[in-house]
Amino acid sequence: KKVDAVCEVLDARIPASSRNPDIDALTAGRPRLIVLNHTDQADERRTREWAAYFRGRGWAVLETAAKSGAGVKQFAPAVRALLADKIRAYEEKGQAGRTVRVMVVGIPNVGKSTFINKVSGRKTAKAEDRPGVTRSNQWVPVDPTLELLDTPGILWPKFEDQRAAERLAFIGAIRDEVVDVEELASSLMLFLAKNYPECLRERYKIEPEAGDGGFELLEKAGRKRGFLISGGEVNTERMANILLDEFRGGKLGRFTLETPEEMEDGSKN
Repeated sequence: KKVDAVCEVLDARIPASSRNPDIDALTAGRPRLIVLNHTDQADERRTREWAAYFRGRGWAVLETAAKSGAGVKQFAPAVRALLADKIRAYEEKGQAGRTVRVMVVGIPNVGKSTFINKVSGRKTAKAEDRPGVTRSNQWVPVDPTLELLDTPGILWPKFEDQRAAERLAFIGAIRDEVVDVEELASSLMLFLAKNYPECLRERYKIEPEAGDGGFELLEKAGRKRGFLISGGEVNTERMANILLDEFRGGKLGRFTLETPEEMEDGSKN
């Protein structure tokens, strides 16, 4: 079946890192709708900045919340607005009501299949809170004139940017089994201490100080939580898993880990 447009689902917390860098070449020439998902967990100001960034590239943008489904009802109208010229051309040819087809793409664990289920109103696309669940392409009808093609989430085979890999691991797009969880949590602690220190004060009752390393912050939080083992040492592995679970579950607040300015700076280098 011919695809009329491409819908790219991104995680609003990491809109740049949650893009497969090959997707533009693979889908060139087709109208594009960017879905900034997980906006309920992202920094609102940064979400506005990212929406403006993608619109500046000539793409339509829709903001959605993975858990509540907020914004999802606007998907079909957004697709029809994006394809208005094509739909009008069909009507002029006597093909009013012709089905338009949209390919939905996204890396693992950005909420793509859950998004498709909410749009279609049925649990057609298999969805779980872990990467790699969708294994093959499948067509999902939304209404008599709109069909979606659900595709497997694909990460690129090699990460040129280790910061992108780290950010993907933060949100769970890379399986915890293949990363050092304590090292990952230490990096997240450092990011939060630098950019959102109030969340560490409120959630873990710790005060980030100049010179604190990520592992030291992890130890502080674990000690406050009472995660102690023999000899009075902190069970940092337990604290690391708690930190990542709470971050991914939105219990720490709303964060965006990268900015459009970083994209612009990177393009100049």
